[in-house]
Amino acid sequence: MKLDLNKLGVPVAALVLIVGLAAAPAFGAGKAQTFNGQVSDAMCGAKHEMEGSPAQCTRACVQHGSKYALVVGDKVYTLDGADKKALEQLDKLAGEKALVTGTADGGTIQVASVSPGK
Repeated sequence: MKLDLNKLGVPVAALVLIVGLAAAPAFGAGKAQTFNGQVSDAMCGAKHEMEGSPAQCTRACVQHGSKYALVVGDKVYTLDGADKKALEQLDKLAGEKALVTGTADGGTIQVASVSPGK
């Protein structure tokens, strides 16, 4: 049996548009990039409010539920990922420069790896 989309009231152009929009996120996914910035937390960003060093503030905020972040110039990226090694490296580099490799999507980086920055 042959399906006639026009008899169903679904124009072929609309169907093509719907399928194209559904597939767009897969094609729009970014490639992995390396970002060079300072490790912080998403709540404080570039300006730490707590007493003590930026590293102490970052660690305290993360312990209280904030995510790690990377400050690159004026931009603050929230760092997302569950890789235990990457999270340990972010903790070690809190308040310091780091190179974060991952895929950016708006203001979030899906972290693949972390290393000391320059």
